[in-house]
Amino acid sequence: MNNRTFTMIKPDATRNGHTGGILEMINKAGFRIVAMKMTHLSAQKAGEFYAVHKERPFYGELVQFMSSGPITAAILEKDNAVEDFRKLIGATNPAEAAEGTIRKKYATSIGENAVHGSDSNDNALIEGDFFFSKLEQF
Repeated sequence: MNNRTFTMIKPDATRNGHTGGILEMINKAGFRIVAMKMTHLSAQKAGEFYAVHKERPFYGELVQFMSSGPITAAILEKDNAVEDFRKLIGATNPAEAAEGTIRKKYATSIGENAVHGSDSNDNALIEGDFFFSKLEQF
């Protein structure tokens, strides 16, 4: 089991001033931030990150949204990190997200859902390494 996961605070949450609140929820849930940076993805970099969805109908819209403003990328550490973080962020659709989750509190729609969380241990490693060199991971 990998005890690390990857997250991004998306442009909608950044634009709406929720970065601090989301980071507070992450800390209160017992995650340790082992790498973090704020950046603005180009359309090319957003396309590379979401390449797994390239054939999906929402890919172009996703790339456009994710390159529309700054994001905060972070690697988080905790026992059972991927599964626990998926529970913390809640369902993709904020209307279906459980009370007390990040998306219930901060997301506005399925498309603008405030935060990304890795869906597997393998993807957590790939996604974290996309944003951070080994020298930037503590």
